[in-house]
Amino acid sequence: MKYTAVIVAAGKSERFNSAINKLLYKLSDGSLVIDKALEPFREDKDCSQIVLVTNPETIDYLAKNRATGKEMYCHGGEKRSDSVFNGLKAVKEKIVLVHDGARCYLQKEDLNNLKKAMKTERAAILTKPIVDTIKVVSGDYIVKTIDRNILNGAQTPQAFYADELMECYKKAREEGFIPTDEASVVEKYSDTKIKCVISKNYNEKITTIDDIK
Repeated sequence: MKYTAVIVAAGKSERFNSAINKLLYKLSDGSLVIDKALEPFREDKDCSQIVLVTNPETIDYLAKNRATGKEMYCHGGEKRSDSVFNGLKAVKEKIVLVHDGARCYLQKEDLNNLKKAMKTERAAILTKPIVDTIKVVSGDYIVKTIDRNILNGAQTPQAFYADELMECYKKAREEGFIPTDEASVVEKYSDTKIKCVISKNYNEKITTIDDIK
């Protein structure tokens, strides 16, 4: 299954609390966050194209130091959804996997399981079952408790047929709907069922410096 990976890495890293661009932060193994995020797709023979949506600083670094021939670069937008839309314009394959550039711990096992799901599905995303007890809160007071057995946290990559995802994003932009992930925009503007593929490995997004392993 050939696919394009769209890596969304245009955030401002405002919560990271470091003078260094989060994507260019060095991990304990010496690699950079962005290199680690790109690694599974660079090594995957099924990934024929990587569209990196990011800022000029990261583009400049990768173009000079880490280009592999798979990558192409485009600038991000004001919001994450704008960045994804920009990236989708460059997609060449029928299937696209959208992945957060700050989610740098993706393991091959989870990527392969997601790809396997796409052999029979039109949409699939990595998810993680919720283990905490979830409360609905209003004005600092608990309103009710949600049954965590029916809850999953959405992760990335999220896989779709590129043409369908693009059409959903176009409708969202027309209506001013701002999705927080790709699944939410497909849920709203398509009847396609989205398969949940449980992530078996640590795959959290780096938001603050404390998230670095």
